[in-house]
Order: sequence, then structure tokens, then C-alpha cells
Amino acid sequence: MDVLFVFLLFSTFLVVMFSGYPIAFVLGGVAVGFASLGTMLDYFSVDADMASLRMIGFVANRIFDTLSSYSLIPMSMFVFMGMMLDKSGVAERLLTRMHSLLRVVPGGMAVSVVLIGVVLAASTGIIGASVMLLATIAMPAMRGAGYDDRLGLGVVGATGCLGILIPPSIMLIVMGDQLQIPVGDLFRGAMIPGLLLAVAYVVYAVIYAILHPDRAPARALETGRGAGEILRDLLGSLVAPLLLVIAVLGSIVFGIATPTEASGVGAAGATLIAVASRRLSWADFREVCEGTGLTTAFLFALIFGASCFSVVLRGYGGDELIEGALHAIPLPPTGTLILILFIVFLLGFFLDWMEIILIVAPLVLPVLTALGHDPAWVAILMAICLQASFLTPPVGMALFYLKNAVPDVEITQIYRSVLPFVAMQIGILVLTMVFPKLALW
Repeated sequence: MDVLFVFLLFSTFLVVMFSGYPIAFVLGGVAVGFASLGTMLDYFSVDADMASLRMIGFVANRIFDTLSSYSLIPMSMFVFMGMMLDKSGVAERLLTRMHSLLRVVPGGMAVSVVLIGVVLAASTGIIGASVMLLATIAMPAMRGAGYDDRLGLGVVGATGCLGILIPPSIMLIVMGDQLQIPVGDLFRGAMIPGLLLAVAYVVYAVIYAILHPDRAPARALETGRGAGEILRDLLGSLVAPLLLVIAVLGSIVFGIATPTEASGVGAAGATLIAVASRRLSWADFREVCEGTGLTTAFLFALIFGASCFSVVLRGYGGDELIEGALHAIPLPPTGTLILILFIVFLLGFFLDWMEIILIVAPLVLPVLTALGHDPAWVAILMAICLQASFLTPPVGMALFYLKNAVPDVEITQIYRSVLPFVAMQIGILVLTMVFPKLALW
């Protein structure tokens, strides 16, 4: 009966999910439906702390637990910080001035996009905002400079996804909360793999430009302006965002502040930057607050539904069933890890990162930890793996953001453009597996 109910639970979830109904309500609705069914059949048993609660109490309890989670507060603060920086115009100024300096370098504009993407990733952590912003300001400039769309689309799409790995990352905050791993550990662990990805993108852009100079032409420095003057302008534009990144990430890395405290500093700092740049009106401030509320509500709704789903799955003994199945696989500990990462990578083709973290990760992490793997290392490997899901069809969200920002290109052309970058992401994943210290330094 355990196997039957767990199989029916997952099957119903998948069928209803592919109907196009909002995923948060699919998770919660299927969970409540199966809990009600099991209760009527006198087969379902909820956790001990919920044994006396009726069904509506069980749902309300999960919602209250999620809303009162201290570790999830940074999520709303970092969303606010990213949207406020978007209003400040930091990215546009940086891209213009950085390209003025790097235009003599092969693939200089693509390199500029990657470097700006790293600054945005360390400042926002919001994939949609980063991809749309980079595509809006970089694609017209790259086309005007004679760059091939294949390089431009790939660089913009992949670089925009760096925010999901480079701290402060919304995904790492949710992962830390769900897997009971300190968010600060995940932030520190993701830094080197994230920066290695950025370095790989830069190297690829330079090599591509050297091999195909007609598709990524270099340009002479602007007439009448020396490199020193352009460099001073660039450094002036970098001061504010770099100080913000140092204040947020530096305080976490050196143990001065918790991620929750640092997120408040980041939100306040981004607001000050927008005010100082004279780009913040009352209408903009209201728009940022409303956007933050909507985004946070969407993320919390997913967490509510997944929380109910995980409780019902445990009530049917699903976690023990999956743990037993994984232990029964005749593979060494490393082989089991590779198998699970491969499954996570495949799931990324069809599921969003949130569903995978909320449903799959809590089920497999205890098994991998019992096999002797460090939980923070496994979480970082999963994060790298999930980052690739943003660029893999058919559900790669970055692909659709890119298509929306550049409507005159075919979606198949975007698919082909991002393939080399997916390969680089897999390469960094393998490198982090072979050298765990990259994440555990």
C-alpha cells in the first residue's frame, strides 16, 4: 500500500502539473486531496505534532510555519534589492563604460556583458530581471557592433543565469531553509564555482572572437578619449555597486552579519544608490514595492504547496520508500551521487528549480549524507546542476525571458546559442565534484 499510494501521489501530481494549472496549487491541492483520501481510508498518518489537527488545521499550520521562518526573510529583501538596482540604471552605465574600455579586446563587448552580469548577480540574484535587463541593453549594442546573434544570445542568456548561483541567490536561500543547511555556508560555497563559470564564459567569448573575427569584431578606442579617462569613468560607475556587494557578501563571509541582517543592509543600500542617481520617483518606489510583494508571494505560495506535499508524502512513508530504493542500488557512494545529479539534471528539463528543491532535494539529501557526502557540497552540486535547467529546453525559463526581450529571433536559434554554455556548466559541475574544496574552502 505504501508503494501504491506514493506512486499515485506522484502520478497525479505530474498529470495535473502538465495540465497547465499553477504549480503552487497543484502541489497543495494534490497533497490535501491525498491526505483526505488516506484519512477516510484510515491509512494516512500525519506527523506527531499534527496528529490532533483536522485537515484545514494541517494546511494552516504549514502556511504559518513557512511565513514565520526567519531564514526566508532574506528572500523578500534580496528581491527588493534587485528591483531597486534595476531602477537605479547601474547596469546601463556600467555596460556603456566597460565596453568603451574593452572594445579593443577580441569579443570585448561579450566580455563586458559577462562582467556586468557578475556584478548584477552579486547584487540581485533574480534571473528574470538580469536576463531581461542584459538582453534589453546589450543585444542592440552587440548587433550594432557587428556581433553574431549566436554569441550574443548565448552570452546574455547564460550570464543572466549567474544570479541563481552567485550569492545572494534566492535559490540558495530556499535550499538552505528546506535542507536545514546554514545559508551563509551555501553562499560561501557557491562563490568559487559561480566565478569559475564567469571565467569560462569570458574565455569562450575571447576564443570565439579570435576564431571568428568577423562575427565579434574589435573596435578602436573612442576618438578623443584615452584609456585612462575611460577607466576613471568606469571606476566611478563601479564604486556604488561594489560597495553594496562588499557590504552584503563581505558581512556574511566574515561573520559580521547573518544573511537575514545583510539582506536588510542590501535593500537599504540599493535604495540609497537609486536616490543618489536621481532615478527614483515615488511611482518607481511604489512599483518596486508592488513587484517585490508579487514575486515574494509567488515564491511563498510554491513553498506552501510543496510543504504540504512533503508532509503528505512522509505520512505515506514515501521518504523511507525512496531512501530504501536508493540504498538498494548496487553503486558506490560516488556512483549514487552521480546518478542523483543526473536525475536532477533531467528533471530540470521539465520542472522548475523550485519544485526540484522543495520536493526532490529533501528526499535525496539524507541518503547522500548517510553515504558520507558533505551536505553543503551536495547542495552546491545540485545548485550548479539546477542552474543548467534555466538554459535547457523545453522549460528553461531564461530562454523564454530572452525570447520575450528579443522577439525577432526564433526560439530554436536561442536553443542552439546556449548549448556551449550548458556544456560549460556541466564542466564546472564535474570540476566541483572532482575538487570538493572549490565548494568547501
